[in-house]
Amino acid sequence: MQQKLKGEILLLLAALIWGSAFIFQKMGMDYIGPFTFGFFRFTLGALALIPVILIFDRLRERTREKSGSDETAKYSFKNKELLIGGLLTGLACFVASSFQQVGIVYTTAGKAGFISSLYIVLVPICLIFFRKKVSFITWIAIAVGAFGLYLLCITENFTISLGDGLVVCCALFYALQIIFIDIYVDRTDPAKLAFLEFMVTGILSGVAMLLFETVELQAVLDCVVPILYTAVFEVSIAFTLGIFGQQYTPPTIAAILMSLESVFAVLCGMLFLGEVMSGREIMGCVVMFAAVLISQLHTEAKADSKRE
Repeated sequence: MQQKLKGEILLLLAALIWGSAFIFQKMGMDYIGPFTFGFFRFTLGALALIPVILIFDRLRERTREKSGSDETAKYSFKNKELLIGGLLTGLACFVASSFQQVGIVYTTAGKAGFISSLYIVLVPICLIFFRKKVSFITWIAIAVGAFGLYLLCITENFTISLGDGLVVCCALFYALQIIFIDIYVDRTDPAKLAFLEFMVTGILSGVAMLLFETVELQAVLDCVVPILYTAVFEVSIAFTLGIFGQQYTPPTIAAILMSLESVFAVLCGMLFLGEVMSGREIMGCVVMFAAVLISQLHTEAKADSKRE
């Protein structure tokens, strides 16, 4: 019971960090451009993962010495699967995070948090192109999510704001990122896969920064708090909390706790940025959250049945 409670607390903290990060992302746009922010956020976040990688390698080495098993090639940086996976996930993450960072300039942090969570519902649609079957319950989740998105973003004149539209595009590429991670995570070291993903994202953001933005040292220094929070807490610490939390928590409970990220995004936007949502937008959030839960719980229920 204590282990389960510890896992739930860790996942709750991870969801809180991910949700609160939206307000720092929005604050960062007051000082620097989206690509500059992405460069520092993901590069520093990747570097902050190095201690995690070293710890995991040490623990794995101890386990190997005791058991006598040897999976060195799988967990090595020389693993071709790791390099390909890092490149693909990094490319998808770069496109997704860029859409999100630009979109958050034109919408609220709370709405961005909920719309971004739509990636969980979009994953099954993307899987169709990989010739995967989509269950009936999943299609229900997709339909519910689409209705929630309509309430949250579409006006009475059937128009969508620029910011909301960009974050929808972000959700689509985050869905592709999830699929790539699912393909490569079992073939590689998850921490090293995340490290390469964030490094690729940071490098691509840096190239875009040099091409499209003007970097001023003082502006970067003024933005140091949002950069450090998203880099260290969101990218590195929350990722680590998620890994350890899922080890001690049943999948269905873990799905619910991680889905609370979108709720925390709205609450933090209201508390710290003074954001206000209309009744229609709040209803859209509720409906989208229900869609996320339907999608997550159905997926985890299938995983549980396979384990049995």
